[in-house]
Formats: sequence, structure tokens, C-alpha cells
Amino acid sequence: MAAEVTRIRKSTRPEQWHFINTEHNPADHGTRPVPAALLKDTNWFSGPAILRKHDRNAPSQPESFEIVEPDSDAEVRPLIATFATKASEMSLGSHRFKRFSSWKLLTRGITKLIQKVKSCSGAPEAGTQKADEFMQARTVIIRSVQQEVFKEEIKSLSKGEVSKRSPLRKLNPILDTDGVVRIGGRISSAELSWEEKHPIIIPKNHHIATLLVQYYHEQVAHQGRHITEGAVRSAGLWILGGKRLVSSIIHKCVTCRKLRGKMEKQKMSDLPVDRLTQAPPFRHVGLDVFGPWDVCARRTRGGLSEAKRWAVMFTCLVTRAVHIEVVESLSTSSFINALRRFTAIRGSAKLFRSDRGTNFVGACKELGIKTEDPELQSYLRDHGCTWDFNLPHSSHMGGVWERMIGIARRILDAMLLKVHSPSLSHEVLVTLIAEVAAIMNARPLVPVSSDPDMPAVLTPAMLLTHTVSASPGDLDFSDLYRKQWKQVQSLADSFWRRWRQEYLATLQPRRKWQADQPNLQIGDVVLLKDSQAKRNEWPTGLIVNTFPGQDNRVRKVEVRVVKEGTPKVY
Repeated sequence: MAAEVTRIRKSTRPEQWHFINTEHNPADHGTRPVPAALLKDTNWFSGPAILRKHDRNAPSQPESFEIVEPDSDAEVRPLIATFATKASEMSLGSHRFKRFSSWKLLTRGITKLIQKVKSCSGAPEAGTQKADEFMQARTVIIRSVQQEVFKEEIKSLSKGEVSKRSPLRKLNPILDTDGVVRIGGRISSAELSWEEKHPIIIPKNHHIATLLVQYYHEQVAHQGRHITEGAVRSAGLWILGGKRLVSSIIHKCVTCRKLRGKMEKQKMSDLPVDRLTQAPPFRHVGLDVFGPWDVCARRTRGGLSEAKRWAVMFTCLVTRAVHIEVVESLSTSSFINALRRFTAIRGSAKLFRSDRGTNFVGACKELGIKTEDPELQSYLRDHGCTWDFNLPHSSHMGGVWERMIGIARRILDAMLLKVHSPSLSHEVLVTLIAEVAAIMNARPLVPVSSDPDMPAVLTPAMLLTHTVSASPGDLDFSDLYRKQWKQVQSLADSFWRRWRQEYLATLQPRRKWQADQPNLQIGDVVLLKDSQAKRNEWPTGLIVNTFPGQDNRVRKVEVRVVKEGTPKVY
């Protein structure tokens, strides 16, 4: 405001100005609330009456005023800005270093700060190398940290002594020419460089210690703690408690987890009710397909015509008995025929369990079996069966039948060594598979007892063939010889009694996955394992949904990955 008044006074004379009171000043209407209906009766559109007089220089009435100086006018409010500068001799605060996320960015920032100081002080920059600037910035950073953390030690070292209560006393610290605390040690006479004989002491709890370990961990291509510690020590740095710091940083390193991270696991869940409930054999069944084997289909003049055969294994989830059927055609009807043969011999099953992953579904695809096929669904519905699938990539959920397949393969491999014929016929394969099932059904379910009062071994065949040796307390001998059905019932009761007392006890302990692990959360970034690709090519996924179990532990999740620009959810 003062500048405008001064300019007006320089460009005009006081006698050129006339006073107009509020009644005749149209500018005042803009600062007061005037109704729109009354605005036409004011001088807002016509202006003051003095402008319409012949002599415009003559005022309507003599008015006198005097020019007031801007400095003494109460209406003039000059703009005054005051700046106060306080000089301080404090050094560079190390708390500013926490703003940097890497050692390179920190040293680059301090290097630019040093260059700016040199340019302001007029110091010549000729001959300055980038390496020298880097080492100078490194010295400034470490010295500022040590002056805060080792303040008492530096005071003592400047006097030529070390405090007895100092944690650095056993390291015999010294001050170099730059004011940096180094290790004095006992190897001054060794033929090593100055940096190796007297490394710089770095406090482990400071932010720069983390930045330095991360920097040298990247320099050694994300190797383990031993190699990372060697790189830090070779650089002339001695980090107090460095082993724990290096281990902590490697544990949190994303790249190291991609390269060497372990698979996620959770505490083993409880067994499902269909494995613990007494039921007739093959009422609850685990189903899987294994093979193939090359067999001789027929003999021709040109030689032998070969074909492939697979086997469908039905595993009783309660008694652990097995039933194996050979499948010879690549159609759903052939698989249904295997189911029909199974139910004709063992009775109808109420529950089928199978894998959805690379084991069963892969075999079903090769066989042309479609679980959603109307013909197969109609057959299951007519027999009152339900079919439950395990999650993909979760073969451990089908360990009941996976172990049985492993046993069957080992037994069959041993049998095939005795078959000297170069060509295996379909009839021979079916015979061998039947013998494999017989051997598996005769296997002990519990450790064999050395008690002479219990000579019988608890096997699935005891219930399937009723070959149990009953003890005198198990049944009434008069009923045993009178009625055959009571004999069968007594034998079955003996099996189930031993099954409850001996076999169920073996299912109590958890062989692995015994400790609780943190649950996966929605939004976690994971690496999706692909057995057919290298680890560096495994896709990165995002967990979009979790499915807690009855114990509120998450063992099932939905993972969203992007492959070739297309998002997919597994």
C-alpha cells in the first residue's frame, strides 16, 4: 500500500484531487448490501453529479484536506518481513541418514553436499576424482555417527586413554588422522593393508550398519552370512555384533527368499472323520490311477502289437485294504467298468476321494476320463456315491493312497524281475496285479507283537477273508460251532476291537509339521512353485483369498498370478 501511495504522489499534484463524500461516491455501493430493486435509483450507473457540471474542476462545496504521510497514516499498513539467522557449530546430524534407503544414495547425497560446500567456499576442484569424493563422503558419514554413539570414547581417546567401562576397551580403539575410531588390535606388524589391520568400528544398532550390510550383501550376489561377513571385513569395517545383524538382513532379503526360501507349511491338521469311523470295508475309498505298462496285445506276422495298460487303485480309508483294477481302454466307459467290477466284488462305496492335481487328473486326462461326464455322474448318483477332490498341488492330502501306490510299484517291480519273457501280456499283468493286492492286504497294520498270547498279526486280510484266530474270551464256543454267522461276527468283532485299541493309537502322533506357523494373509506376495520350471522362472503371485480350517489355521488359499499378460487364480 505504501508503494502505491508514493507512486501517486510522484506522478500527480495535490490540487488535481478533490474530495467526494460517501453519498456521492458510486464505488461505495459495491461494498455495501444494496437491494437490486433500489440499485437503479443510485448513482451506480450515472456516476457522481460533479462529473456532469460544466466546470469539472470546481468542487460542489469547498473542501480542504491535507496530505498525510504514509508512515503516519493509520489506514496504511506496511508489509514488514523479518528474518532471523542463528549461527550454530553443530556437526551433521546422523538422524538425517534414516531418510536414505541404500548406502549408494546416502554417499551420493553426502558427495553432492561436499561439492556444494567446496563451490561456496571457493576451493579449487581441479584434480578431484570420484573415488576420492566417495571415500571422503564415507569418512564424513562414519565420523558423524561415531561422534554421537562413541562420544565418551572419543573424548577419552583424544586424551590418550580408554575408559574402563567402555565396551570398546578389549578392541584397543585408536583415532586416525580423520578423527575416525578404529581397532588398534594386536596385528599391527602383519603384512596387511591399513584398512585390514585397523578396521573402522561401526555400531550395529545404527541405520548405516544396516545400509552397509545390505550394500555388501548385494555386492556378493546375495550369498550367505559367511561370505557377506567376509566382504564387510575386507572393506575395512568392523560391525559390533555383526553376525546377528547379517543373519537378520539375509532373513528379510526378498531376493534371498526367492532363491533359497522354504515352502510354506502349517501344523498338520486332524484326520477326517471318514478315517476314524468304524465302517464296512471299502465304504470310504481313496482313488488313484498309476502306470502305464507296455503289454503285448496280440501277435502278428510282423511281430508284436503293444498297448498300454493302467491300474486303478481303490484304498479303504478305514481298514487300509486295497483293491486294484486294470484299465485297458482310453474312455470313460472303461473307467466305469472298473468301478462296476469294484462295486460288484467289494460293495457300494459312499465316498470317493482323489487328487485334483498332477496325479489323478493328469491320468484321467490321459485316459480320457472326465469327472464331470454326465455318464459318470449318473452312475455315481444312482449308487448314492459322492466324489471329493483334494486341492491342486496338495498331494500330501492324499497320502493314504499315495503310500499304497509306492508299495504297489515296489512289489510289482520285484515281480517283473522274475518274468523272463521280454513281452508282458495282459493276462500276466492282471495276475501280477492281483498278487500285489493280496500281498498288500496281508501287510501288518501295527508293529508285530512279541507276546505269545497274541500270535495273530492285525492285517486288512483278516477282515476281508475272516481268517482271524479268535481268543477264548472273544466268543462263546457253543455258538461258534452251532451258527456260522456268529462265528463270522465274532471274528469281525475281534478285528475291530484290535483296530480300535492298536491301530487308532498309531494315528495319534504328528510325524511332521508339528509347530504352529503364521497364517498366510490376504495381500501377501508369494512365489508359486512350478515343478516343470526353474526356480528363477517361478511366477510371483498375490493371495486373494484364504480358507481357514476348523482350528482357524490356513492351509488353503487362492493365489492370483499373471501369465503372458493374463491373470489366473489357482
